[in-house]
Amino acid sequence: MSRFARDHRVLFVEEPIHNDTPEPWLDVREDEGVHVLVPRLPAGLDGEAAVTAQRQLLDRYLAEEGVTDPILWYYTPMSLGLSGHLRGALVVYDCMDELSAFHGAPPELVERERQLMARADVVFTGGVSLYEAKRTLHPNAHAFPSSVDVAHFAAARGIVEDPADQAAIPHPRLGFYGVIDERLDIALLDAAAAARPDWQFVLVGPVVKIDPADLPHRPNIHYLGPKSYDDLPHYLAGWDVALMPFARNESTRFISPTKTPEYLAAGRPVVSTSITDVVRGYGDSGVVRIADAPEDFVAAVAAALADAADPERLRATADHVLRDMSWDKTQGRMKTLMEQARQRGRAAPPAHRPAPAIHHPAIHPAKHANGHANGRAAGRRSGFDYLIVGAGFAGSVLAERLAAGLNKRVLLIDRRPHIGGNAYDHYDDAGVLIHRYGPHIFHTNAKPVADYLSRFTKWRPYEHRVLARVDERLVPIPINRTTVNQLYGLDLDEAGVAAFLKSRAEPVADVRTSEDVVVGAVGRELYEKFFRGYTRKQWGLDPSQLDKAVTARVPTRTNDDDRYFGDSFQAMPLNGYTRMFESMLDHPNIKVMLNTDFDDVRDEIAYDRIVFTGPIDEYFGHRFGKLPYRSLTFRHETVDREWFQPVAVVNEPSEGVPYTRVTEYKHLTGQSHPKTSITYEYPAAQGDPYYPIPRPENQELFRKYQALADDTPDVIFLGRLGTYRYYNMDQVVAQALAVYARLEKEEQQSRGLAAAARAFGSLGAEREVRVAGMGD
Repeated sequence: MSRFARDHRVLFVEEPIHNDTPEPWLDVREDEGVHVLVPRLPAGLDGEAAVTAQRQLLDRYLAEEGVTDPILWYYTPMSLGLSGHLRGALVVYDCMDELSAFHGAPPELVERERQLMARADVVFTGGVSLYEAKRTLHPNAHAFPSSVDVAHFAAARGIVEDPADQAAIPHPRLGFYGVIDERLDIALLDAAAAARPDWQFVLVGPVVKIDPADLPHRPNIHYLGPKSYDDLPHYLAGWDVALMPFARNESTRFISPTKTPEYLAAGRPVVSTSITDVVRGYGDSGVVRIADAPEDFVAAVAAALADAADPERLRATADHVLRDMSWDKTQGRMKTLMEQARQRGRAAPPAHRPAPAIHHPAIHPAKHANGHANGRAAGRRSGFDYLIVGAGFAGSVLAERLAAGLNKRVLLIDRRPHIGGNAYDHYDDAGVLIHRYGPHIFHTNAKPVADYLSRFTKWRPYEHRVLARVDERLVPIPINRTTVNQLYGLDLDEAGVAAFLKSRAEPVADVRTSEDVVVGAVGRELYEKFFRGYTRKQWGLDPSQLDKAVTARVPTRTNDDDRYFGDSFQAMPLNGYTRMFESMLDHPNIKVMLNTDFDDVRDEIAYDRIVFTGPIDEYFGHRFGKLPYRSLTFRHETVDREWFQPVAVVNEPSEGVPYTRVTEYKHLTGQSHPKTSITYEYPAAQGDPYYPIPRPENQELFRKYQALADDTPDVIFLGRLGTYRYYNMDQVVAQALAVYARLEKEEQQSRGLAAAARAFGSLGAEREVRVAGMGD
């Protein structure tokens, strides 16, 4: 409503409050441009007398303000009692829940909703399941799953201080906020708390319609009571995992919990029971786990705690899931649908115009309000449903899914002479399998990603190990017990290494840069030995000039674990990446064109929609200037001996050495060969874009291009370059799968709308039904 208030005068009529006032009166306040009207009624005034008093207060206020023919917007059919006599320019029913299924629902609610459906010009539902239940009741119904104020909840990612009533609760903390009522599975909560007494369950919210004595009470369950909207990020910031332990009953059958995207915006992994809209919208996202039985729910929480150990990956995946979930987009689509309904009402003969209904709240059009529609233009019918630019992981995965999953015809192009993007591998002149663009080691904690790629390749188990050349020694990186003992001639155990690193660490109160991260963990000496020179070469900037995310990926260990990654799945494609991509793209619906630039075909080939995995600024002609990237050059050599170095990668942190690392591929591939091939890697300021440079001013520039992308709905921007983010391979695959899930859902809804249109069309030509896809 605050967004509608930018162009309209919005009057939001709240539920009445009973107090000691002798006469009814209307409390009016303004909140974010919305005029909130709260009827204040004398204690004891209820039933029909209370409804009459509210109706009179409302009529008096509208008359005093000169409001005539408002747009009438309903959140509940029960408001018909106080406003059903009003006439208006348009009637909107915003159905956010199946209210009749709630405990204590008024018996007349079903009949009131029938009346409201008959009067409404357009119906919005708060989720897909609710839409499926209501779409047969109204010819102009549209699904609007939850949106999220990303900036508000993302603030939790930077909050470090706990609220006073949460600060003393130990970790790990598993949190829930919301109304605690019959929708909460209290038996599941009790069983999970009993199974893991070392976990702390934090519940924030009011207890409504159930007896607090019926709630489970254990030492590790904490009820903190209701909190304000502004306080929620502060509680979220202190949780390790966010929970949605909803009961599966009639009251939850159609819910689409708003808290799902709110939790994700805060950067928290989520564990939910199998609520239909949660499973549909987030089940394959990689950041929301689904479980129902207590033992499964506990196992899912344990897995989510492991996800939380890699916050950068978690947040990157969550950010992509949330990319299209903005209130601005929701309000824009609603506004377009309302204007379309209004135009149809004006064009219809008087006998067929719907009777205006209710006022909860009323939206009164402002003078000179801008009412133009912002929907995207319909796509062209053509030989290709999708043109996908870029045959790397992002483009290839989405091409396969669209072709095999939705039977779409896909044209996949790449300016390079091969598929696979930067993961392309091939046999060199000596017959050794090498990676042309530097080492690509596959690792992931996302089982759906590993399962998907396993359709196209068998795997060779491989755990990546890296050595760094420091003080003329080759020592493990990330820093571990062996590293410390070898560098300093010590023989410390784990506790001794922890104490050693703690004694050298220089805590930083406000961690903002990559330098802050490392110095705060291991001190300045180790920072300069391992990180400073390497980072300067890699990025062309000092670590003090780079975002903390650059070095936050590299852990510090006190044990002897010398693996570079700690993921649950670590392996290499058995026959190489290129063979995996060939298998992925082997589908009759996919046509691949190599050595083809986007500009060569964008106006020459017919297609309905574009997926662009190249640089987003390039697509828009560098309108605001070029986004900064770091590039790489490679020097490939074959050495006439069986092995060159003890591990696949040796880092060179010294600024006196021009390259950053040397890779020997036979360690990765397991290939047996009398010779070996190696690659020297040199960072560069110019060349093909590889790494987005993580600095605030670059993100600000990217946001300008993102705004252009948001206004270009027929183009999907995907991948590291398309979204200007440093993604690992598994994150790009997860991103592509998440985009496909959204497109699949749009397709299903579009088919449902088309079926509804055909059904309603049989009722007579005098009733117009317009069919639109989810992006319209």
